[in-house]
Amino acid sequence: MEMNFSYTSATPKLEDYSKKFAEVLKFERKNGILVARMHTNDGPFFWSPQAHHMLLEAWVTIGLDPDNEVLILTSTGKSWISNFDRESFKEWDAVTDPDLRFNGLYRPLKSVENFLWGIDIPTIGAINGPGSVHFNFGMLCDVTICTPDFVFHDEHFRGGHIPGDSGGLILQGLIGSKRAAGTMYNLTKAIDAKGALELGLVNEVVPNDQIMAKAMEYAEKIIKQPRATRRMTHQLIVRPLKKLFTEDYMFHITSEMYGFALEKSKHDFDLVKKAWEDSKNKA
Repeated sequence: MEMNFSYTSATPKLEDYSKKFAEVLKFERKNGILVARMHTNDGPFFWSPQAHHMLLEAWVTIGLDPDNEVLILTSTGKSWISNFDRESFKEWDAVTDPDLRFNGLYRPLKSVENFLWGIDIPTIGAINGPGSVHFNFGMLCDVTICTPDFVFHDEHFRGGHIPGDSGGLILQGLIGSKRAAGTMYNLTKAIDAKGALELGLVNEVVPNDQIMAKAMEYAEKIIKQPRATRRMTHQLIVRPLKKLFTEDYMFHITSEMYGFALEKSKHDFDLVKKAWEDSKNKA
């Protein structure tokens, strides 16, 4: 009898983790191509501490399912992240217990490492529009496409926070330290879709109504090759980012955590919203 080394009793099943992560991700899989769509109540995605924590586990679970051969990550509606769940962040900002604050800051930021190390299949980021924060997962994909209204910016510094949650590090790795510094300090104009393409942040700019079709076209081309070819090519592609994150990500995370501790800073979403609107107008 031939042994099956792909499945055990603990192997994640799509029907199970679709329910487990239903609050933040909708899944659809066809012929090994898994589409993971971020959402809130099946509408535009609101960023929250709970989403941070659920994605931490979701990436590893996706990676452990051998029936997933290519991942397409996207979001819902006309924006990548449309807004923030203010009430949940207000509750988080009120937490004073140091152990809870450590878990609340450290664990979700580790979700970026889980995306890089936990998913060993080709990944395609389909950024479906602008958003106020956290393009990091889309940028960490092997291939990234975006819509013409995409605007990349990072408002951590303007909001009194250290930009250490990976966005700044990704910019340093992909476009260089000087260009990244302008964005991290909020000194230069936001990077629009045309600029992102020229700088190498994205592979292609696609009309809004065609972005998922283009992502699926890419996935279908990739999946034609044997599994070993696909997965080992993914390892080659992701290696520079893994090296970058191995060397510097912990320093970025702890710097942001240190800033929260020293300044006792809280999330100012009115400021972030205004900065986002300003950046869209200036892009």
